[in-house]
Amino acid sequence: MTPSISRARLDALLARAPTLRVAVIGDAMLDVYLRGDVERISPEAPVPVVRVRDRQRALGGAANVAQNVAALGAACELVAALGADAAGEAVREMLIGIGADPRALVAVGRPTTTKTRVLARAQQVVRFDEEEDTEIDGRERAALLAAVRAAVARADAVVLEDYNKGVLGADVIRAAFDGARATGAPVIVDPKYRNFFHYAGATIFKPNRREMESALGAAVDLDSPPALHATLERLGVQHLLLTLGERGMALIEPDGAIHRVPTTARAVYDVVGAGDTVTAYLAVMLAAGATPLEAAIIANFAAGVEVGKLGAATVSTSEVVEAYEHFAAGA
Repeated sequence: MTPSISRARLDALLARAPTLRVAVIGDAMLDVYLRGDVERISPEAPVPVVRVRDRQRALGGAANVAQNVAALGAACELVAALGADAAGEAVREMLIGIGADPRALVAVGRPTTTKTRVLARAQQVVRFDEEEDTEIDGRERAALLAAVRAAVARADAVVLEDYNKGVLGADVIRAAFDGARATGAPVIVDPKYRNFFHYAGATIFKPNRREMESALGAAVDLDSPPALHATLERLGVQHLLLTLGERGMALIEPDGAIHRVPTTARAVYDVVGAGDTVTAYLAVMLAAGATPLEAAIIANFAAGVEVGKLGAATVSTSEVVEAYEHFAAGA
């Protein structure tokens, strides 16, 4: 059963969102969706021919986290690297369109990471990626570090969104933590394998189970509190929030307590983007004064709404309240 939070407390925390500012630092992407139909196999090779009927662009990676922060009504500043190309301009325009602060977007001499998915009758046929994932260096690195320091100094919460695309190197991570420590802002980390053990001091460290097991080289036993607490200490983070897909989440606290937060999803159509929604809600709710457990509970309601939508989608505070009411009525 999902841990409880009162409606009054939920309303109070959500109401603070428009007064808050979040810095999201990480790898921004452009997601492109080509949707169509398959009616024949190519005479050139044994592959389906997709007749494209629709083309859509969406914010991906750290840019989608920023989009979710903005959907809560909070101010958001994205620190990311964009190429001087059409994809980078599209990301910039979409961010401005949702009211995100674009001043910390750093121009770099590499292509903007773009992931193009070809779908036929809602099934993905193929995905192709255009990217360069080596660490950004030189003058571009210096510009990135300056942007990080300035954005963190203005933020009530900091998100580090790592997709191993070259933004979050050791110096950027250190600059973000140093700035957050100076202001007292909570830091939420969504890690990937390359820097997995470089986030000591994070307020909430949020890997999924597969990422955690890959980094540790061992299975995660949710029924072994000592092992989970040892993992928390090894990572050096304050709280470990392990996302478990259809099983919800598990929050491991410094005192050894483990809180299971089962999913509240009523229907699951698409899990794409659910992690970004969770990260955004964690950041805004912690900045609003929520405890890590309260933030996880609210983020879990938001994730339950997001997976009921197609594609990477945002979740409004009113939708979270509606999901809370539905759960409370059935509890």
